[in-house]
Amino acid sequence: MLRDCTDYRDIFLNDRPMMDARAPVEFSHGAFPGVVNLPLMNDREREQVGTCYKQHGQQAAIVLGERLVSAEVREQRIQGWVEFARNNPDGYLYCFRGGLRSQIVQQWIKDEGGIDYPRVGGGYKAMRTFLLETVDQAVAECELVLLGGMTGTGKTEVLVQLSNGLDLEGHANHRGSSFGKRATGQPTNIDFENRLAVDVLKKRAGGIGQFVLEDESRVVGSCALPLPLYRGMQAAPLVWLEDSLDNRVERILQDYVIELHAEFVAVHGEQGFALYAERLISSLNNIQRRLGGERYQRMYLQMEAALAEQARSGSVELFREWIGVLLRDYYDPMYVFQREKKGGRIEFAGERGAVLEYLRERVNQKV
Repeated sequence: MLRDCTDYRDIFLNDRPMMDARAPVEFSHGAFPGVVNLPLMNDREREQVGTCYKQHGQQAAIVLGERLVSAEVREQRIQGWVEFARNNPDGYLYCFRGGLRSQIVQQWIKDEGGIDYPRVGGGYKAMRTFLLETVDQAVAECELVLLGGMTGTGKTEVLVQLSNGLDLEGHANHRGSSFGKRATGQPTNIDFENRLAVDVLKKRAGGIGQFVLEDESRVVGSCALPLPLYRGMQAAPLVWLEDSLDNRVERILQDYVIELHAEFVAVHGEQGFALYAERLISSLNNIQRRLGGERYQRMYLQMEAALAEQARSGSVELFREWIGVLLRDYYDPMYVFQREKKGGRIEFAGERGAVLEYLRERVNQKV
């Protein structure tokens, strides 16, 4: 039998199964990767017990909780906890602070299922603090190297080939640009931070002391980077990835048209195409002011024609013209400005093969 645990490093490094006994509303605000929510109380019950606690104290709240979670409701919940415990003998349960709720669940599992199932000491709050400190410590102790480049050069494709790459966009489930929303939506900011921290923890445990990450703004879609990390990135050396306009157009076509369409169809079925088309038009509308009226109208008509042809025949050929205009007239001038502004920090520039070789040699030189 495992004992109650405060070894958070072991929990996250080894992906220990965990049962979260917090209410669904707490779980939805932020959780850890792979955790299952099997609450002691639902949201309404938690609210009632919390009010009772404030007005009448702990004992009255316990009595109310036992009355609310009784009979058939209690049996159903215990059944779920016991099943989880049996299926995950190397796991743990926790509540917000590792206190009364997880103690009650632990006791009921033992009484009804005969299983001594361990709790996480300090609960969610202590584990969350541990992960935040993990990122802060990595920023203070490790070297950061940024990967920059024009839109469509394939920066993410380079990052995922590096053992020391941190894919911020992957953790945020967003491609990082005005057109970067995916069909499946983004995690909460807390979930994003937790995923990133676990990635950092595992890579550091593997001996990595230098991280390569994309030269992002503070916000990736709706997910904000941890402030210490973002600040550390502002002084980091920069490697610039280059590629031809034709290759960049093809990459954007693949990512923002072909794959995005496939995502929407996979998630939404028959409604997928209409929702995908709506997403593209909405993304264009979001940059209307920066495009200017005449350019926006021209690009809007090009997009409409491309979508109509795709719906009719499946062809995506007409998108190439529209994507080319978007890169040349909208994204490229911004990136030219950024490259000039950060020019003193650029230590290498080249196409994919050369950049990959440079970054791999760079990390080996630092070992």
